[in-house]
Amino acid sequence: MNFKLLTFIYLILITSAQATDQKRPNLLFVIADDWGWPHAGVYGAGKWVQTPNFDRLAREGVLINNAFTSNPKCCPCRASILTGRNTWQLKEAVNHVVNWPKDFISFPEILAEAGYFIGLTGKGWGPGDFKSSGRVHNPAGPSFDKFKHESTEVESGMAKTDYARNFIENFLPQKPKDKPFFFWLGTIEPHRAYTKDSGLKSGKKIEDINDHDYPTYYPDSDVIRNDMLDYAIEVEHFDKHLGRAVEHLRHLGELDNTLIVVTSDHGMPFPRVKGQIYEEGFHLPMAIRWGSKIKSGRHIEDFINVRDLAPTFLEAAGVPIHPQITGTSFLALLYSDKSGWLNKNDRNIMLIGKERHDLGRPNNWGYPVRAIRTEDYLFVHNYHPNRWPAGNPETNYGNCDDGPTKSFLLEKNDHWYQMNFGMRPEFELFQIHKDKGCVNNLAPNPEYADLIQKLQTQMEERLKAEGDLRALGQPEYFDTIEYLGSENNKKAWSTYLKNNP
Repeated sequence: MNFKLLTFIYLILITSAQATDQKRPNLLFVIADDWGWPHAGVYGAGKWVQTPNFDRLAREGVLINNAFTSNPKCCPCRASILTGRNTWQLKEAVNHVVNWPKDFISFPEILAEAGYFIGLTGKGWGPGDFKSSGRVHNPAGPSFDKFKHESTEVESGMAKTDYARNFIENFLPQKPKDKPFFFWLGTIEPHRAYTKDSGLKSGKKIEDINDHDYPTYYPDSDVIRNDMLDYAIEVEHFDKHLGRAVEHLRHLGELDNTLIVVTSDHGMPFPRVKGQIYEEGFHLPMAIRWGSKIKSGRHIEDFINVRDLAPTFLEAAGVPIHPQITGTSFLALLYSDKSGWLNKNDRNIMLIGKERHDLGRPNNWGYPVRAIRTEDYLFVHNYHPNRWPAGNPETNYGNCDDGPTKSFLLEKNDHWYQMNFGMRPEFELFQIHKDKGCVNNLAPNPEYADLIQKLQTQMEERLKAEGDLRALGQPEYFDTIEYLGSENNKKAWSTYLKNNP
């Protein structure tokens, strides 16, 4: 498909979207970096993590209980959001730390062509190189990062960017009065590194993390609980910026004419979560508010993929859906006055997968996975079970962020180490509602053989229909994608090879 030609024709057609008698909504997208589900009060999280602004937004709008990313890593997830495509449909952007693929336009760029004033603060698409595609700014929009926190206002591990102030005092004052806006407010938090013991120093307590919130894939440890409290401090920092932005819109009288979507890109930056194809890696928090357009106090169970955000924003703005987009708008679900499953037949299956995230294996190989999530089960196909899922031991498991929890688990040569860093079987099956931590693999049990065959067939048929080269028998393409990550990451494997010929 010639996306460049389609985009050219499409951009000519959308000029009509600029002329409308109805006032077009403002669009505010607020995204955290590494904030995991279900770590919000409205999802039932305990008092160890407080998210009053997210909770209020959900109460005034709708809470999405089954939002997912198709690839739980920053760069590929954000590319999926921006293009409206699944990760295996994104060429280079299926991987982490890459060039932005030249073929695809982002939905903020489409909105700009349709007359929206667009902007970004903090983290948009990345890490990667968007300039190689000829762009002068991030695909999420031009940056508005003028204002910074004083060093005493935030913990040392946090970014100094004052996200809310940049929205309030930098972006909005520059918006032409006759234009609606789209703004991407992307915090770096709660990405590591954290200020050690910041949670305890804030008054939080180890025992605040109850058994319901504590991961089943970890041994009970104060080291891990303390690490989670430090993570919670950064989640709360994100929530405060959300609150400031929303309250300013309320003050301006623009809140009810603004469609607000709040979410994250993947799970928390802990072992067996971020970058891994398990429930808490790809399941996302999400709340949406849009004044009287969305009946308040509702929850939606239908599966929402992050690629569905682009067509939803475009439809809300009255802009035609670009032909590159393979996601589906869920605006009709937002307009409904009901809760629960609203379109279950069409939104009860999710595909997930990955190729290479960070380096750390021979020949810069990735750890390819495809999975299918139904209402009840998660079926996972690990294509190379002879590879280390989080990177090789000698390169310090490079696809897992460093931190106290990782260090603690690596000191243990036991069941817990194996669960978090060890090699995995080719096939895994988990019954989600009984095992959200995905620790009890049912695949070896013969009584699940028929179910596994059914799910595998269903997954492969859908992947083929979406043009996944791995499902179509052409997996070699994914190993040709250039990695643009840090030299330290590249050198780690090179040094090992020199020392171990």
